Amino acid sequence: MSLPDGPSSPVLIRRLRTLHWIFRPLEALEQRAQRYGETFTISKNISPLVVYFSNPQAIQQIFSTDPELFDTNSANDILLPLLGENSMILLGGAKHQRQRKLLMPPFHGDRLKTYAQVICQVTEQVISQWQIGKPFAVRAAMQEISLQVILNAVFGIHKSDRYQQLKQTLTSLLESLASPFSSIWLFFPSLQKDWGAWSPWGRFLRLKQQVNELLIAEIQSRRNENNPHRDDILSLLLAARDEVGQPMTDEELRDELITLLFAGHETTASALAWALYCIDSLPEVKEKLRAEIDSLPANSEPNALAKLNEVIARLPYLNAVCCETLRIYPIALNPFPRVTKVPMEIMGYKFEPGTLLLASTYLTHHREDIYPEPKQFKPERFLSRQFSPYEYLPFGGSDRRCIGAAFALFEMKLALATILSRCELKLATKHPIKPTRRGLTVAPPANMQMVVTALRDGNK
Repeated sequence: MSLPDGPSSPVLIRRLRTLHWIFRPLEALEQRAQRYGETFTISKNISPLVVYFSNPQAIQQIFSTDPELFDTNSANDILLPLLGENSMILLGGAKHQRQRKLLMPPFHGDRLKTYAQVICQVTEQVISQWQIGKPFAVRAAMQEISLQVILNAVFGIHKSDRYQQLKQTLTSLLESLASPFSSIWLFFPSLQKDWGAWSPWGRFLRLKQQVNELLIAEIQSRRNENNPHRDDILSLLLAARDEVGQPMTDEELRDELITLLFAGHETTASALAWALYCIDSLPEVKEKLRAEIDSLPANSEPNALAKLNEVIARLPYLNAVCCETLRIYPIALNPFPRVTKVPMEIMGYKFEPGTLLLASTYLTHHREDIYPEPKQFKPERFLSRQFSPYEYLPFGGSDRRCIGAAFALFEMKLALATILSRCELKLATKHPIKPTRRGLTVAPPANMQMVVTALRDGNK
């Protein structure tokens, strides 16, 4: 079979299409899919060939193929300036598996329960700053929640001056790439020129250096402290050893910490903002969700609260709302690319080594044959059936699936339940909200605002 269909264009047109992809990513994807079908190339006359898939059978083939037949790190070089060369995301093969095994324990099983109190307390602290009748920026508020939660999880509640510096500098670093315009520097390496502290890339590099220095200082301080009673993620990673008994180096820890802080902050904040938007848009969803949350017993005893948080995390309709939010508005439009090392056949198409394969999360989540009326927010989809990991993939898949997936969903559920049990919210305006590029992700616009219309008794 011939190669998938796609445009064949001169360099200038391809550059314009790239700009369209940067500024209007969802529109660009949908236009390509409508014109060329469920499998298409970005351009027929570029090398390497870049191919998008949205058929679950194709995605299953890709995710089920021996990972050793793919190069899964070189195609992610766009993240190198942000995350560093030791980030698990940018590693492949044995190095990736080593880091993954060292990083996974803090994000699974009983470890999740230890973060529940922090999530609820941070959410309540942010809510306490909202005033009845006064609009607030939703994404900024959700970012404050997610940033404080991940910082507490990673470093613990021991808030030193370095902690505050890191919080401020990390926020500035992420904001330096937050708009579609500033994202251009990530997609066009030729523009990554340091013309001084006031130039966009120069400012980014200086902020990144500050973050690196703060992280290294904290890592070295913790090594010297050697406190066996601390149970935050950094302490656990300092104590972790690989199969031959080797710990992570300071540089490996630094890059993994920036990866955790970036991935655990931006993505969850955007998902929470989208969830509040979708819930507000459909009163019947809000009523059902609030009724489920209000049915929980009221108890302030510590042990009872811990059990209550576990119950909240298992609420079926709350889970369905979170899943549907991540379906209709996946934060990452596709999992990390796979580059073929050997000749490979996917869905009858034959690809040469060096072909870049992309499973499109967004296009898969919006297939009419899997999700009828895909543009409609319908949490009931996730109550009536279970979707395969090739039909529903908000956290990627295979050996590259996001290690923080369980943590992100846990945080999302507890934060939403806390917000809805404390106050009544509504959008400040009824104008339709359009997704916007935020670095490598897609998020609600910064100017989306909500208003607190009433406070609730807050005993849940």
